[in-house]
Parts: sequence; C-alpha cells; structure tokens
Amino acid sequence: MPKDTSIRSILIIGSGPIIIGQACEFDYAGSQAALSLKEEGIEVSIINSNPATIMTDKVIADHVYLRPLTVDSIEQILIERKIDAVLPTMGGQTALNLCKEAEERGVWEKYGVRVIGVDVAAIEKTENREAFRQLMVDIGIGVANSRIANSFLEGKEAAQQIGYPLVIRPSYTLGGYGGGFVHKKEEFDQALKRGLEASPTHEVLVEQAVLGWKEYELELLRDSADNVIIICSIENFDPMGIHTGDSITVAPAMTLSDRCYQDMRNQAIKMMRAIGNFAGGCNVQFSVNPDNDEIIAIEINPRVSRSSALASKATGYPIAKIASKLAIGYNLDEIENQITKTTSAYFEPSLDYVIVKIPRWNFDKFKGANMELGLQMKSVGEVMAIGRTFIEALQKACQSLEIGRAGLGADGKHSRNIDEIMYGLQHPSWNRLFLIKDAMSMGVPLESIRKVTRIDKWFLSQIQELVQLEVELKRYSLNNIPKDFFFTLKQKGYSDIQIAYLLGNVTEDEVYERRKVLGIKRVYKMVDTCAAEFAALTPYYYSTFEEENESLASDKKKVIVLGSGPNRIGQGIEFDYSCVHGLLAAKECGFEAIMINCNPETVSTDFNMADKLYFEPVFWEHVREIIELEKPVGVIVQLGGQTALKMAEKLEEMGVKIIGTSYNDMDVAEDRGRFSDLLKELEIPYPRYGVAENAEEAIVVANQVGYPVLVRPSYVLGGQGMSIVINDEDLEKAVVKLLGDLPGNRVLIDHFLDRAEETESDSICDGEDVHIIGLMEHIEPAGIHSGDSFAVLPPFSLSEKVMADMETYSKKIARALNVIGLLNIQFAVKDGKVYVIEANPRASRTVPFIAKAYDVPYINIAAKIMLGVNKLKDFTIERKLDGYAIKEPVFSYEKFPEVTKELGPEMKSTGESIRFIKDLEDPYFRKLYKDKSMYLSK
Repeated sequence: MPKDTSIRSILIIGSGPIIIGQACEFDYAGSQAALSLKEEGIEVSIINSNPATIMTDKVIADHVYLRPLTVDSIEQILIERKIDAVLPTMGGQTALNLCKEAEERGVWEKYGVRVIGVDVAAIEKTENREAFRQLMVDIGIGVANSRIANSFLEGKEAAQQIGYPLVIRPSYTLGGYGGGFVHKKEEFDQALKRGLEASPTHEVLVEQAVLGWKEYELELLRDSADNVIIICSIENFDPMGIHTGDSITVAPAMTLSDRCYQDMRNQAIKMMRAIGNFAGGCNVQFSVNPDNDEIIAIEINPRVSRSSALASKATGYPIAKIASKLAIGYNLDEIENQITKTTSAYFEPSLDYVIVKIPRWNFDKFKGANMELGLQMKSVGEVMAIGRTFIEALQKACQSLEIGRAGLGADGKHSRNIDEIMYGLQHPSWNRLFLIKDAMSMGVPLESIRKVTRIDKWFLSQIQELVQLEVELKRYSLNNIPKDFFFTLKQKGYSDIQIAYLLGNVTEDEVYERRKVLGIKRVYKMVDTCAAEFAALTPYYYSTFEEENESLASDKKKVIVLGSGPNRIGQGIEFDYSCVHGLLAAKECGFEAIMINCNPETVSTDFNMADKLYFEPVFWEHVREIIELEKPVGVIVQLGGQTALKMAEKLEEMGVKIIGTSYNDMDVAEDRGRFSDLLKELEIPYPRYGVAENAEEAIVVANQVGYPVLVRPSYVLGGQGMSIVINDEDLEKAVVKLLGDLPGNRVLIDHFLDRAEETESDSICDGEDVHIIGLMEHIEPAGIHSGDSFAVLPPFSLSEKVMADMETYSKKIARALNVIGLLNIQFAVKDGKVYVIEANPRASRTVPFIAKAYDVPYINIAAKIMLGVNKLKDFTIERKLDGYAIKEPVFSYEKFPEVTKELGPEMKSTGESIRFIKDLEDPYFRKLYKDKSMYLSK
C-alpha cells in the first residue's frame, strides 16, 4: 500500500555514545533512515547525545536534540513539537529499551504518538529470554535446552538439570554483557552471580552450551503486506562460543548446504512473523550442528543491528533506508531499487564476490585485561573487505586492520613459539587467525588445528593453500617469477610487501614495478547486488585482479578523501564525521568527491555519500593504484585521523598534491624536536624536553629536564604508550617496554607539569587569517589524556590573560605552520603561565563537539578553505550557545572488570556525550568542579 499520509513528523531515537557492543553502525542506520524519511517530505527529529556523529548534524535531520537519552528528554520534545510517530529500531538496544520504558509510562499514548517499525510487544518477546524460548517451542523452532532463573537457587537447580558445559545469558543486556560459559561446576556460582547482577530484571537463562557448532545470521525485511525477503546470509568463521561482534564473519555463507539454508530461511521467516505484526528489519541468529545439520535458534533482534550495517555494505542494499520506508506504509514492490533504479526493492541480492569482516580490538589500552574471547563482546570496531574469493577478501581485511600487518602473515611478524601458538588456538583472542597460519607454516596438521579450534575444514584449507603458495614462491627471484604464478599470488590477496618479504632482499616498490612490467594491475568491479543480471548505476567499487575494469575515470576535477579505517580507542567516529563533511564540501565546490575507506559501520562508506566509493583498505598499495587510475587534483588526509595522515609522506614522494596543510608542515608539528625549535623561535613557552633512542639516553635526558617526566613515542594517536614516571628505574622499564612494542621509534621525554590545568584550542587558518573555533578547559588536570577528560566550552575559570595567551599562541602557531584548514593545540596552564604541549594540524575529536555546541558547520568551512575555494572572510560565522557545553567521555570498563579504572596519559574512553548547562551553579557541574578542585589540590 502507499505511504501513510497521516504521518507527517517522526522522532528517531539514537543510540547515544559509542560503547563496546553498540558502536557507530547505529548512527549509520539512523542517518540513512532520516535521509530516507526526509525524501518522503516527512519532518524528522532526532534525539541523541553523541556529538561526534554525522547523525546529530543538521544535514541529516530537520531538528536535532542533543539531550540525554531518557524518557524525560523524550517527553520534553513531545511537548515542544508535534510528533506523529516514533522510530526506535535504528538506535540499537538503547533505543528499544527507551521505547519500551516510554510505553510502560504511557508517554506515547499521552501524546498520541505511534510506534512504527516494531511492536513494543515484540521487544518484550525477544529480550525476555524465557518468553523467547517459549515462543520458539510454541512455533516448532529448535532451541537449546535451557531454564530461566531469577535467583541463585533456581540457577543451581537449572545447572543440575541441564549439565555442563553451560551458557549464562542475562536478559535485557547489550553485547553479551554479564554472560559467559561455565565449563565445570566450580566456576558456576561466580558466573551465575555476575549474570544476575548484570540483568536489569535480575533474570538469566541457563542454557546448554553448543560449543563448536557453526553460527549463522540472516538479515530480513518485511512489509505491511507480509512479504519477507532475505537480504544476506552471514557465516561466522569462528564457531559458537565467541560473540558475533568478536567473530570473523563471511558473506554470503560459504559452508552452508542448500537444504540447510532453505530450512534456516523458512525458520527465520516463521520467527519474524511470530514476534509481531510490524513492517521493518530483523536479524536472526542460528546455530547448526556440523555433524547432522540440526538447526537451533539463538536469538532474534527486531531492529537494525551491527550485522545490518555489514549486510548493507556487503550487498549494496540499504537496509535502514528501505526499513524506514516500510515503517511508514510502503510495500517492497513500491520502492525503487537503489542500485539499478529500474527494478523494485522487492528482490533478494545476489553476490558474485565475497565479503569478510574482521573485528578490531584495543587490548593494548587495557593492561592486564582478559584477552580471551567469549560471550561478552570486546572489540571496539571492525573492517570489511571485498574480494572475488574468500582468501582474497581475508587478506585485504588483514591489511585494513591498522595493526601493522601486510596481510595474513608473510610479513615478518609471525610467531615461532609452538607452545604459544597452540595455547592461542585453544584460547581464542585477537590474533588467533594469524596463529592458525603460523601453526600451518610450522607443519601442524590441518586436522589438529580443526580439532582445537573447531573451525570448519573448508576455511582452514583455504589458509593452508597460502602456506603452499609461499613455499613455491621462495623457489623464485623477483625477475623469474612466471607471470601466471605472480597473477595467482595477487588474486590470492598477497600485497607487494608480502611478496617482497618472501623473496627477500627486494622492496615493495621493486615488486610493484615488476608486476607493472608484466601487466599485472588491479581492476575495479562494481558492487551491484544482482551479480550483473541488471545494469547498475551505483559508483561503488572494490578491487581484484582480472581483465575487465568497470571503474572508468572521468575527466572531471576530482578529490580523494582518505578515510579513518576501523574505529578504535583514540580514533573514532569523529573522524568519519569529518570525512563526510569533506565529501559534501568537495561536491558543493564542484569537485568529483571520491572516498576510500574500509569501515562498514560508517556513513562515509554509504554508497550515495560520495560521487564514487572505493571500499578498499586504507593501505598504501591500494591507495596508490586508485590515485594512478583516477588522477585527482589532490588528496585530503587532514580529516581521516592518523590512518590518513601517515600516508602523507608517501603521497609527497609520489608527487601527489596534499590538499590543505603540506606534509612538511604537518611533520614539523609531529616531530617534537622540530616543533620545539619552532616554539622557541616564536617565544612560546613549552615544557623542557629531550629525545632518546634507548634507555641510557633517556635517563640522561630525564635528569636534564627534571622529574617527573612524560614518556611517549613519536607519531602515535590516542596517547598510545604514554606514561608518567618519577625516577630512573621506572623510566628504564617504560622505555624498554615502549621500544619493544614500537621498534624503530624514538622516545620523547618532556618535563611533566604536575598539578597543571589542561586546556585546548581548535582553530581554522586559511594561510593568512585565523579563526578560533573554540577554547576549552578540562575538568581533569594535565596528565590525563584529553580524550578521557571532561572538556567545558567556553572555559569557566581561566583568567582573561590565560585565554588571550591561548588565542595568541594558536594564531602564531597556525601561521608559522602554514596551516590551511584545521589546527588543534593542547596547553598546560600552571601559575597563570600557558605552555604549549602539542599541536595537531588536522581534524580533532573536539571539532565536532564544538560545531554541535555552537551550531556552526566548522568542518564544512575548513574543507572549503582546504580546497582553495574560499577564505575565512567569505563566511559569516554566528555562534549560538546559551551557557556552557560539556564533553563527557564514556568508558566500557564493564567489559574489562579486571583492569584498573585509573586514568592517565593513554586514552581509554570509547565515546562521548554532550551536555548543556545554563550556568555554573548547575548541580551536575558543581560536582564536576568539586572533583577538579580535588585533583589539583593533591
């Protein structure tokens, strides 16, 4: 049926700050839904407290409410604005729980608001473990043997009836929080206690553990006429026992028989129909016994999920966009296929390529954390890669991870400790994939690896083929590799660096030049959702090694924006926000805007955000060949965080124009020695410092500058490896560890200004004029990473002189560094004197926060200045802030209860919220300020 015309305004509930288990995939979904509804002439309002996301930007919605995600906040919006319907399915578990609470309090009924996209009753059926289990039994769907428990005694009785091993699953929690496996009786009491405490309803499901079974997911869409389609099948490389968010996943499913798939498909449709009569999206998870194909249902989520974002990018089928149109009444056959523009959305995508997703962890930020993977999700981001085969996509995904790997092994970073390898196979962590390859390289039989890991033999045989290829490659030198064999290596995903390593005594560039001579180069294929059955119009590409190239370079002026890769602590969604504005600005200025990125959770990798999207690793070899094909007027590296910035030197060497601040000027800011020389020349105060290459030199420097000292490596983000030490013994340990973790790096040693206040400035410079975007004052003192600090805008206790000095120094540094675009500077203030700690001529995590607080599109302005189209004088900048804005860091410590919560120079927060206060008498602020006074008086 056509659109429901009675719905003229919709409220979308967001997911709040990024936390482990609920990341920016929901901001992607919410952004896509908002744009989809605006297309239909519907007024869209969004409530979300996250300032770092494009979802809370005015380019996405008509009205944005940066407020705490509470029922009281929602009720205030309903008083202020006439809302006809609420869409809670785009904001993850946070939004669904909030919707359910508002329903229970009678808020929707009081204000005449309809819930669309899901039934509130469906939320209860899917989140209440016992209700879900009983429903599955009633409709004839297999489930694991289980019992519900609301008390310690009930839990003990359930365990006795079912037997070990067991799974404990708390009701109404996110990312598997509070859950876990119990292998033996002695572990049960503690695990049950943790699960009951984690559940807001003090309820757990005690369930038979189907360890070693295979795990699958299906993404479904249903319309109001009860038409259901399957968008994507996803197979977990890892068997049951690891949270899906921590599993390597593959689409389409690789080892699923057609009979089993059809059975699973029918069960998923039956499950979706059983939980309620609603139009929208759904994610269903199944487990399959590898011995007999027995299927059991694990769970169903009546909302977009982490996998929905992956499935959307994998297939090119925009699930959130279509789900939002279904929610307002359209049927699938009434909606245009976004890819072909000639067929309807009532079709199931067909893929002629393979997708691999690998999670990204940050265990290095949580010293002493339990790194073993299980039911509680621990990853902070993910990468996705597209290839013609599983193994090509797997290698490309490894290159995308930003962990210094050149692919799946063959890069000199392998392990040769067989005990360490076998332990890692049995106790899965972030590196198990790499250890599987290491084990095979050392001759461990495939069957032995399968028995330990329970990973399907087909996946393992694919990896073993790489080991065989590497043995063969070592028979050759660079100049006598047969062309066919060289071509095979590239088709299997090998990077030039890997081939150079395996050959020995050759460089990446030499391998690259040799394959160019042989005529072996990347071609680009379109992601078309229909395996080329229909003509596709979407400029969304991936690379492979074949004959035909489907990406034809235009003769337009074009700009490439390098993305920020996977989310991790220290480099999050704020950089994707910046990249999106870079794309929008380039398009507004008449350039063809091209995006390179590998993060499936983000808006920058939405196929209609750029003029052309290359879903590729932000890895030098891939970036280089895209540049050679497209021949852009320049590349923007300033918006994609450290991932993009570290390519600046190679771009410079290649003769590619870096748009905005030059590589040399960025390097002056990164190189502590050069930067301090500049500050000295400008007569700007800075802490005494020195540079060392080993522990002995470090001790000499530390005694010269004076303890306490801040020790850190060069060229890192998020405070990685930073520590504060107070004597020679601690310094030696810190330096030895740092150089062990980051070999080849230099150590910077700064005198640490104890009990100093920390402040920040962000500014835009056009080469002449400088505009101060904002000055911020931190609640926490210097020594706690700025990303982990509460930042107040504008400052609340700094003297006029201190603020004037901050502005003066910001302008001096911007001009001296020849900044074209953005500049973030961090200061320490002690005894009324302002010292410069560091300067970053790039997008920062604070610019989105300031842009939202002042309601000014600062990234868009900066991007147009970087492109050389505008100067600062071309813009009229009016700030709107009545009172103060506070950036609140958000942590995910509950995932790592064993680590210290103490903050320091290394960043640990996973996301942030924004809060507005009218004045400094606000009780919330008074408590924060009290904490600050306590810090500074220590």
